[in-house]
Amino acid sequence: MTTTGRRVISGRSLVADSGLPVHEADRLLEAATGRDRTSLYRDDTLDNRGAARFGELADRRRAGEPLQYLEGTSQFGSIEVAVDRRVLIPRPETEQLWELVTAMLADRPPRVVVDLGTGSGNLAIALKHSFPDAEVHAVDVSAGSLEVAAENAAASAPEIALYYGDLFEPLPPEIRGRVDLVISNPPYIATGEHATLPLEVRDHEPAIALFAGPDGLSVLRRIVTLAPDWLSPDGLLACEIGEDQGAALIEIAADFNPEIIKDLAGRDRFLIAQKGMA
Repeated sequence: MTTTGRRVISGRSLVADSGLPVHEADRLLEAATGRDRTSLYRDDTLDNRGAARFGELADRRRAGEPLQYLEGTSQFGSIEVAVDRRVLIPRPETEQLWELVTAMLADRPPRVVVDLGTGSGNLAIALKHSFPDAEVHAVDVSAGSLEVAAENAAASAPEIALYYGDLFEPLPPEIRGRVDLVISNPPYIATGEHATLPLEVRDHEPAIALFAGPDGLSVLRRIVTLAPDWLSPDGLLACEIGEDQGAALIEIAADFNPEIIKDLAGRDRFLIAQKGMA
């Protein structure tokens, strides 16, 4: 159909013809137009440019690109963070880790927090919102990830300090022994499991944030070994882990009262350990 000489296309027809689940196509329509669902419900007409943009996004989604990368954002608790192929898409399990730690520390808010492998900065930002008086430090070995984290922090938590480097190495020495919470969603997938991952993860999300040696424990092992030197006398270590790594990590962290907590699906998913509680 035309209006005043300009061709317009029905968004509903594009959604119906996209070959995607309706809820995904609806979200891509919003991303393509920059309009929210209410606006599109009232008037779903698109011009050629909007229709072409929707078609491009739908093609990429059918090819397996994650929906969040196409939208450019991901929800994490009460915050929204920008995401792209430089960072992992925040998962519900990581949100559960944030909720778990926030509840554990509600009666003794941390003064100094360190987020190792910050990625998009989702954990660091959420923790800064939970504990606004905390001094939050976030580290990543990927320069690209830090660029995304810096963008997200600037939008809602500019006080967060960001560092490029390997685990604890770039942190300021004056916080050694003063950190009340070390938190991490590190890479924990064994390199041999590459072929078993869903295509949209394997082909699109950054390998540096996924894989950690033959047993998946190379990064976690180092975090557990190094953390006690940085933690305050009753400091807490909280890490997301692979579902088959609990027993090994209990042994590795035996010196400071480790506990494995399950995720909402009943799988081993979190290592919690507290200094001074062995």
